[in-house]
Order: sequence, then structure tokens, then C-alpha cells
Amino acid sequence: MNDDWEDRVAAAWARFDEYPEDRAADFRALIDALVAELPEDSPLGPFEQACAWDSTGRSDKAVPLYREALARGLDGYQGRRARIQLSSSLRNIGRPEEGVTLLTPELDAPSDELDDAVRATLALCLSGLGRDREGLALVLEALAAHLPRYQRSMANYARALTAPEG
Repeated sequence: MNDDWEDRVAAAWARFDEYPEDRAADFRALIDALVAELPEDSPLGPFEQACAWDSTGRSDKAVPLYREALARGLDGYQGRRARIQLSSSLRNIGRPEEGVTLLTPELDAPSDELDDAVRATLALCLSGLGRDREGLALVLEALAAHLPRYQRSMANYARALTAPEG
């Protein structure tokens, strides 16, 4: 992998919306061609392919590819992206409990720009399990940090949603 390859992948994704639903296979073929340039054991290959399947409405095809990318050692920022996207895909195919298990440790991971995506995706997985109050608390907590006012109030409301009653 090099900067040129990453630039071409970024360019492909920048044009994603140009592919109508009936041309989803064309987009996946473009990503497959780029992946073919990588070393066979690269974790980036299955990650990019998973993203392409996921983005074209096939979470079922994306799940094993995300798992493969992580098993091959995808880490750092892209590893975190893979865990977020895998959790979302798991929820989409009716396995939200696996998404919760995968994402919960990310709440304690070093902070980065993906923190809110972790919370939003985890909230959706929790909702899929009927744990809407926990999910809402996560979303309110994430939102509170971005509000120009009422940050403390919203953070308190978020905590109150999951506080033991009594």
C-alpha cells in the first residue's frame, strides 16, 4: 500500500454516489480491482471489500470480511472504523447483541473523532435489544459535548436515564 493507492481508493469512494443501486456490482468490482493490488495478507483488502458490500446494502456479505480484516491485524483508526461498521452490520442482520459486545470496550478506548460514531452505533445496537434508555443515554451524552448551552443539564439527564431507580 502507498499514498497513490490510498488516493485512488479515496477517489473511488468520493464517486460512490454516482453509482445507482443497479450498478452496485460495478462499484464493488472497482474496489475489488484496487484490493487486488495489495499483498494477499493485507488487512486493508477485506476491510475495503466489506465497506463496499456494506455501502451497497449487503451487510450479510460485509460481516465476514470485517471479521477477516480484524483477524489479519487491522488496528488503529481503521480497526476502530471496522469495529463500528461491523457492529452496525451485525445489527442490520439481526445480531445486535454481538454489536454491543464488540463496541462496548470502545467506550473506554483512547478518544478520537470516532467517539460519537461509537456511541451512535452502540445506541442502535442497544435499541435493537430493547434497551432504548441506555441507547438514548449514550446519544445524549455524545450530543451534550456539542451543544452551545445546556451541556451540563443534558449530561445529567443522560446519566439519569440509566441510574438505578430508588
